Amino acid sequence: MRILVVGAGAVGGYFGGRLIESDRDVTFLVRPRRAAELTANGLTIISPNGNAHIKRLQTVCEGEITAPFDLVLLSCKAYDLGNAIHAFSPAVGSETVILPLLNGMEHLEILDRALGSRRVLGGLCTIVVGLTQQTVVQHHPLQSLVLGARNGQDQQHVHAIADAMKGCNFDSTVSGNILQDMWEKWIFLGSLAASCCLMRAPMSNIVAVPGGRTLAGAIIEECKAIAVAAGFPPRPEYIERRLPLLTEDGSSFAASMFRDVEEGHRVEADHVIGDLIARGNTMRVSMPLLQIAYTHLKVYEHRREYANRDNGK
Repeated sequence: MRILVVGAGAVGGYFGGRLIESDRDVTFLVRPRRAAELTANGLTIISPNGNAHIKRLQTVCEGEITAPFDLVLLSCKAYDLGNAIHAFSPAVGSETVILPLLNGMEHLEILDRALGSRRVLGGLCTIVVGLTQQTVVQHHPLQSLVLGARNGQDQQHVHAIADAMKGCNFDSTVSGNILQDMWEKWIFLGSLAASCCLMRAPMSNIVAVPGGRTLAGAIIEECKAIAVAAGFPPRPEYIERRLPLLTEDGSSFAASMFRDVEEGHRVEADHVIGDLIARGNTMRVSMPLLQIAYTHLKVYEHRREYANRDNGK
């Protein structure tokens, strides 16, 4: 199976690197500068699950794809999706399958319109990982990738991809209800991002102060209400096992969006929180805390835009 990984950042670099480590046929679609870095230095993974250094990688840049791939593993940021589709479209043949690992749900609708719903699977990953120069650093042993067919899609493609990912030093599973899984992750991620970005702190600091746990719990309830109204209420076992992790004493969770804000980077405010609010509005869900968190992030984006403009970026 020929696999094209779109992006070689933290997520794409980790899963793509693990696939290469297991002798899978992987090519990274990256920008020219990133291609030069990878060619010169390779890619290093630092992980509780075992370190790796991949010296030789196959890379292509936009305009260099000459033949279809069997699988496109899409790991770009949601705000780069339009550019990514344009860049990887030449890799899409009659039998190509696309597995997106983006946050939220809107990307499915965008990919369906651009490439056809029959080839776009549902997918998500759970991993705490960052990128430092040429090194992907995994901060927690958890490393899972879940994929599944959406309505009317061919299960044969799903199982072929799952077979290709077996034995690659990360957990990969096939879901029988991938949209439910994606919504549950969205509830978790939306709650985490809204709490951390609004309070400008990781969850451990938020729950340690008076009112912090109550605030986080209220944000979780707003996200749950949107999912319920959309027809994807979180399953009882998810509510009991996963959501309490956010508000337990000493919680180790911190949203990657919060780290992006702290470092002055671009954020996925529209895709993780803004789209939740948009869907909630159509169903008349009350979500005042999410609205405040979203406004807070839009103010950050506004300030960042003008600061970059003043600096000539």
